[in-house]
Amino acid sequence: MPSLSEETNGRIKYLEPGSTIGIVGGGQLGRMMALSARQMGFRIGVLDPTPNCPTAQVADFQVTAAYDDVAAIHELAERSDVLTYEFENVDADALDDVRHLVAIPQGTDLLRVTQDRVHEKTFINEHGTATAPWRQVDSIEQLGSALDEIGYPSVLKTRTGGYDGHGQTVLHGPDDFAAVRERAQREGMFPPSILEGFVDFAFEASILVAGNGHDYVTFPMVRNEHRNNILHMTIAPAAVSPEVEREAHELAVRLAKGFELSGILAIELFVTRDDHVIVNELAPRPHNSGHYTIEACSESQFNEHIRGIAGWPLPKPRLLSPAVMVNVLGQHVAPTRALIPEHPEWHLHDYGKAEVRHDRKMGHITVLCDDTQAAVEALEATGCWDDLR
Repeated sequence: MPSLSEETNGRIKYLEPGSTIGIVGGGQLGRMMALSARQMGFRIGVLDPTPNCPTAQVADFQVTAAYDDVAAIHELAERSDVLTYEFENVDADALDDVRHLVAIPQGTDLLRVTQDRVHEKTFINEHGTATAPWRQVDSIEQLGSALDEIGYPSVLKTRTGGYDGHGQTVLHGPDDFAAVRERAQREGMFPPSILEGFVDFAFEASILVAGNGHDYVTFPMVRNEHRNNILHMTIAPAAVSPEVEREAHELAVRLAKGFELSGILAIELFVTRDDHVIVNELAPRPHNSGHYTIEACSESQFNEHIRGIAGWPLPKPRLLSPAVMVNVLGQHVAPTRALIPEHPEWHLHDYGKAEVRHDRKMGHITVLCDDTQAAVEALEATGCWDDLR
C-alpha cells in the first residue's frame, strides 16, 4: 500500500510501482493515462458505463457502471490506491464520500472550481490573471443588464456542463437576445449562466502545467485552431514573442500554486492582437491540445500527470521537435486509414472506440517536423479534412 502524506486532499508522498490507479472515465484520455502508468509499473482500474471502453482495453479491470453509481465508485475506490479522473463532469460529492478509502491527489476543490464557470472565472481573476469581461446571469432580466454593460457581440454559456461548443450561444445583436428570451419563455426556465464579452484575439493557444502538490513545471505554449467548435489542429510551439511566452508560463504556475495542483492542468488562452494573454477556460486533466507531447517532448502530458498524482518528482519537459497534431474525427477515419501506407511521418493514434460517429474524436495524428507551416499544408493537401474547410 502507498504511504499517504499528512497534506490535505489525500496527496501521496510516493506511490510505489505495483500500486493501482483507478481512473474515473474510460475515454481516450484515460486510455493514454493508463498507457503511461503501465510504463511506470502501475496497475489500472477504470469506471465507465461502456463495456470494453478505450481505457479498459489497456487496463487490469473495469467497473462497468454509470459515473454517478455510488456503489460502483466505492468498488473502484476499494480496489485502488489512488483515484484520478479524465473529465471534469465528475460528481465531486461522490469522490468526497470515498476519500476515507483511497487517496485522491487532485482533490475535489479543483473539480468544483472548473465545473462552474462563475467559480472558474472568479478563481482566475483572484489570482491576478485576466479573462474576458464577464457577468453572472441567472435570469433574462440579468442578461439584459449584463448586455448593457458588456455589449455585443458576446457569448452566453451555461454555468455548468457543455463542451466543444455545446451549451453556448453567440449573441450578435438584439435579435439574438430576443431569441434567447423566447426560448426561456417557451421552456419555462433560464439556466444559470455566464455572459462573456468577445475578445479581439489574434489566435487561440494553450499551455499545460503539471504539479505534484509542491513543485510545478510547464510545457511549451502551443497554437490551436478550432473548426465547428472542436479542436482541429495544434501547432507546437506557438510562434509568440518571449514576453508572451513568459506571461503564459507565469500565469500557469500562478494558477497551479493556487490549486496546490497534483497532475495536469490545461489552460486555454487567447493571444490578443496587442500581445497579451487572456485565459479562456481551465481543464483539470490532460487535454486534447497536449497530445503532441507524446512524441514531441521529453515527457508527455500523460507521464507528468501520472508522476504528479503519484507524488514523483517532475522533470521539466523539453520540446524535442516542432510538431503538428490534427484530430481524426469519425468522418476522417476512412480517408486517413487509406493513406497510412503513403505517410511514414504520421504518428497515428487510434482510440479504440467501437462506434464511429460524425464529429466524434476517434484518434489523432502527430507529425514531427522542422517547418510547422509546411507540415500543416501537407496534412491539408491530403484532402482528409476538406469537410472542415
